[in-house]
Amino acid sequence: MTDTPATSSPHIAVTGAAGYIGSRVVAELQEVHPDWEVTALDNFYLGDVRTIGDVDVQHVDIRNRDRLEDALAGADVVLHLAAISGVDDCEERADLAYEVNVHGTDNVAWFCRKTGTALAFPFSMAVLGDPQSFPITVDHPRDPMNWYGRTKYLSERSIETFADGSFPAHQFMISNLYGHHTVDGQRISKGTVINFFVGRARAGETLTVYEPGTQSRNFVHVVDVARAFVRSTERLVEQVAAEETGVEKYEIATDEDPSVEAMAELVAAVASEQQGQRPPVDIVENPRGNETLVSNFDVDWSRAREQLGWEPTRTVEGTVTELLAE
Repeated sequence: MTDTPATSSPHIAVTGAAGYIGSRVVAELQEVHPDWEVTALDNFYLGDVRTIGDVDVQHVDIRNRDRLEDALAGADVVLHLAAISGVDDCEERADLAYEVNVHGTDNVAWFCRKTGTALAFPFSMAVLGDPQSFPITVDHPRDPMNWYGRTKYLSERSIETFADGSFPAHQFMISNLYGHHTVDGQRISKGTVINFFVGRARAGETLTVYEPGTQSRNFVHVVDVARAFVRSTERLVEQVAAEETGVEKYEIATDEDPSVEAMAELVAAVASEQQGQRPPVDIVENPRGNETLVSNFDVDWSRAREQLGWEPTRTVEGTVTELLAE
């Protein structure tokens, strides 16, 4: 853990704090830095966590700039996790996705520019489209294939512009999430591909894989992602004190990049061991035309290890085994 200045007691604000990642980030911050002040914001579009430890989640919509700036006042670092994040949700509610992901992020970044507050922001691997070379890094060309990726790309570039000469910012290219976590006894999860397979296996249902099945994804556990934000926050506190500005970019990923079919087969095998019955795996027609089908998804995440001191601690097989044993 990075040491923070002994004379300071940083104030950290988290947008999207009721969500899948945000709620875990707030919990981790309280555990690692109990003396820090934490402000948690969300509009409760999907997330429904209202209290995390001793922090109440305030109802704030990032599209309302005046209300947002009042809530962020005094923050040293903003961890900006509020977003319309589902590919399908963004396609079906394109206006909302633009207003939240682009306009809302501009509001956050503009606040940071005016105040010098540091900013951390996940722009997602959806900005890449079909990767053209491996291993993947944050330097890879951008060519988003869907509206979600396009909104994240617009926000990525906007933050670069706002941060230049004004505040330090970290941008995370995050791999595919999986796993769950618990906040004050409340289980927090999301319908990501691994979680979907585990849920189907627990119910004894067929694990459906979109064809061709050989498409690869890189997977990272939600708790490990939250830990990366804590590491980022510690570094950003130091960078604010040193009056640094500009953007640093990091890959938050792992060395695990199985094909979707291999992932389903793993879940089926573990379910067979745990439950005595193996759910079938069925490859079905792919209804999506806006996703990459590459059979390799190797990511170089060494920057996060070397500069943030972050490493993933969870594995896919270990998590699947744990979930199916519950």
